[in-house]
Amino acid sequence: MNHLHSLIGKQVELELSGKAMLQGILVDIGLDIIVIYNGKEYLYIPHLHIHNIRLSANPDTELSDSTPELPFDEDDMISYRKTLNNAKGRFVEIYVTGNKSIHGYVTAVLNDYFVFYSPLYKTMFISLNHLKWLTPYQTNITPYTLGNEVLPVKPTNIPLQRSLEEQLKKFEGKLIVFDLGDHPMKIGLLKQVQNDIIELVTADGKSIFWKIMHVKTIHLP
Repeated sequence: MNHLHSLIGKQVELELSGKAMLQGILVDIGLDIIVIYNGKEYLYIPHLHIHNIRLSANPDTELSDSTPELPFDEDDMISYRKTLNNAKGRFVEIYVTGNKSIHGYVTAVLNDYFVFYSPLYKTMFISLNHLKWLTPYQTNITPYTLGNEVLPVKPTNIPLQRSLEEQLKKFEGKLIVFDLGDHPMKIGLLKQVQNDIIELVTADGKSIFWKIMHVKTIHLP
């Protein structure tokens, strides 16, 4: 998307997967991620879910004011993986599935997934292929106004594997929730993981087989 550099500093509209629409000033462009400023916060958006970008048909004059300093120090060209690593330990809001946002912080970045700590869901494992956007908090704000003593930056004590498939194999025999439990068939006992296929036993004792590539988030209840 390097040919989009002519749009930097201008107000744009983006259509993302799931028919999500975003608008803001295009601030920066990397090989696999872009940054926009919507007048209140910065949104880091991986290219994976961008369907199209265009100049805003109805630009908001309030967005033409100078934008605040970028939340992450970027010496070189930005990238998706570098952004996640820069976000480690910093409170962020992420959008992954549906219209639900998740608040917390990144604790580790692996080959095809990252580990996220949420006050609500605790340790989560999120596919790199399904993050729609990430928004850093202002430095003086915490999720749900919780005190820092409730939100220590503590890596999970679960041994981490390099790939999401290998990580899932470690959860065989345990209850697990996919995609925030947005469907009854995404909650159950993880029976087996093999060749990119997950066998999940639901509450009624039936087996359902999920392709790993279509699983967005994972957490243990």
